[in-house]
Amino acid sequence: MTTMNLIETRPLKPLFLSYLFPAMIGMLLMSVNILVDGIFVSHGVGPTALAGVNIAVPIFSILLSISLWIGMGGATLYSIALGRHNKERAHKIFTLSFVTMLIVVVILIITLLLNLQDIAYIFGANDSTYPYVKEYLFIILLFGVFYTIENLLSIFIRNDGNPKLAMTGLITTSVLNIVLNYLFIFVLDYGVTGCALATVISTMIGAAVLCFHFFRKQSELKFVRKFFNWSDVKSVFAIGLPSFIVEASVAVIVILYNVTFLYYLGDNGVTAYAMVNYIHTVLLMMFYGIGMALQPIVSYHYGARLMKRVTALLKIGIVTALAFGFIIAVAAILFPSQMMAVFGDSTMDVRQMASQGFVYFAIGYIFLGINMVFAEFFQSIEKTRLATWIMLLRSIVLFVPALIVLPIIFGAQAIWWTFPVAESITALLIFYYVKKNPKVIST
Repeated sequence: MTTMNLIETRPLKPLFLSYLFPAMIGMLLMSVNILVDGIFVSHGVGPTALAGVNIAVPIFSILLSISLWIGMGGATLYSIALGRHNKERAHKIFTLSFVTMLIVVVILIITLLLNLQDIAYIFGANDSTYPYVKEYLFIILLFGVFYTIENLLSIFIRNDGNPKLAMTGLITTSVLNIVLNYLFIFVLDYGVTGCALATVISTMIGAAVLCFHFFRKQSELKFVRKFFNWSDVKSVFAIGLPSFIVEASVAVIVILYNVTFLYYLGDNGVTAYAMVNYIHTVLLMMFYGIGMALQPIVSYHYGARLMKRVTALLKIGIVTALAFGFIIAVAAILFPSQMMAVFGDSTMDVRQMASQGFVYFAIGYIFLGINMVFAEFFQSIEKTRLATWIMLLRSIVLFVPALIVLPIIFGAQAIWWTFPVAESITALLIFYYVKKNPKVIST
């Protein structure tokens, strides 16, 4: 039985779970993998080197956002084509997405390498940290294309019915990155260069693991010569835009939070938020994993016009997101200090501030999952405008006014309410819109 037959006939709950766990584990490993470099550098090289690596980390976000943008846009069209049993179009979409991403990323990397010093100082480097930024960033950029290839391949392989291999590739990268960081930094004393080499080598091997999918009998990922079409390029970028907004808005939100906490609560407030944000970064990626598990199977069923199964998948996704959100919220209310105790170097005042704040902050997870599921669902059925609006509402349109107004009216503690307020209002607006326009999820 082919992958397409299995998707169309398999019961929906087992089908969804077969995509859910690999997607969530994969996204979790991606978020943890970014933090590993900083942990090893801080213990093995020193605080100045750590500052240099942290300044360079946003480059990962830029590369990730591009691979998500093109990868999710292309993968949606790919799965829809498979659902319509149009394999020729699926092959063209995969080739187009891969080549387009390579062109965009290579141009970006060349531009960054030619302006490395200026870029480093824009990102916050100074005379003491720049040597470390340059040492780390030069190697990362030189081989950065492999990072985007690995991410794009994992997305398409998941859409080609092989979520376990997509997860295996990311596990390989994560484990190797830890082992090689230890080897290069603590055994061979390569310093920041060793950290960058560990990241690059582990990513290349992880991408190589993913390439085994091309030798799989059921694989539909094939490169073709005739693939270019301007209309498809526009569609890939349009459909993938919500995924780009998710990743790109993270940096904006962190900056706005930091400025606000600094204004109202000083350095302690910024440190307390940093503790919460480390946990939030991991949880956000896991919620994103729920949406990524839905996307391949929803897009396929939408292409096959199996709309009853499409609607049923949405309901399963919402229930899963709600359950996950409630579990996190309850855990935060019951055990906030234990969660913040992970950051052992913080003072009691800072830890207490972070613990109290996380209780309010975590309520937002009840609604975050709903918003991510609906956005990914609309993206998967080519209703990109709705998906884009959901992402803009929760990250900019509602978030920014709430961050400004809440502490003015209710005091500094209300800064923590911004996330749950923005997410809850977004969720209410989605349900209101769907109730008024029920056909939007069934056509």
